Amino acid sequence: MVNPPHEAMHHIFRHDLHLFSRLKGVLGLPLPTVVDAVVLPNDLTETKPVERRVDTLLRLDSAQEGSLLLAIEAQGKKDPAKPASWAYYVSYLWTKYGLPTALLVVCQDRATAEWAARPVVSGPAYMPTLSVRPVVVGPHNMPVITDPATAAEDLALTALSAITHASDPDIGGILKALSTALRDVPESVADPIIEFTAQGLSKRPAQEIWRTLVAVDLSFYKSYLSEELRDEGRVKGRAEGRADAILLVLEQRGLDVPAAVRDRVTSCDDPELLRLWLARAVTVATAEEIFETGTAEPGEAGAEE
Repeated sequence: MVNPPHEAMHHIFRHDLHLFSRLKGVLGLPLPTVVDAVVLPNDLTETKPVERRVDTLLRLDSAQEGSLLLAIEAQGKKDPAKPASWAYYVSYLWTKYGLPTALLVVCQDRATAEWAARPVVSGPAYMPTLSVRPVVVGPHNMPVITDPATAAEDLALTALSAITHASDPDIGGILKALSTALRDVPESVADPIIEFTAQGLSKRPAQEIWRTLVAVDLSFYKSYLSEELRDEGRVKGRAEGRADAILLVLEQRGLDVPAAVRDRVTSCDDPELLRLWLARAVTVATAEEIFETGTAEPGEAGAEE
């Protein structure tokens, strides 16, 4: 079954067809300036009943070097059978279109990224014949974008940064920079970025951080997805997950979390208050600062004076 992170990791290249060409600095490749990019059919099925589909297929056109095909695969874990499939994709596309064909693999963890980047040959060592070595994008080489101004310069690249760093300690800062940058753009621009980011963070603690930031920083958006994210944040029973997210953010940022802070967070059953603390956890200097306020917080009796 295809999961949301899998879809986000390659669909974002369909959303922004020039995103790959802007990765030249990240990947250290002499990529030509792309004049045009076209999404091609991703169905690689043969006449025989063997169905093969590459995740996303683009044709990139440049004035300097003509056209090339870019097959994009989202890879969530190591799979010994994948290199053979990748070799098939590249060979088939090269044969079908008669164009230079490259493979980009997008990963969300370093171990999978390192595995995917290793060259694999189809034949024995003395007769390798066909070698598969995709270009890999993942947490090992994607920039950590935590400055809102930098995020605003390239929203899609920042969303990809968040997706590939979904489990990293820096994820809170990336998401905060992205939500801040999205405040100043039209809903038609912000909505797909919000959606790709939400899909890419699926089933990870960072997803709760993103839901909170969407609800707080982007509360004026009324799109279907934004409303869904906010509604899910209000569902009874999410308090425990939100408390876990607060502690995870604080710990991954390297902050000391005293027992008193941990007890106060885990004993709170007010979703709105927990959401407020989670938003603060992304930027505070000490764990205790998530509670600091000059007025009583909603739903908390005996708040600080």
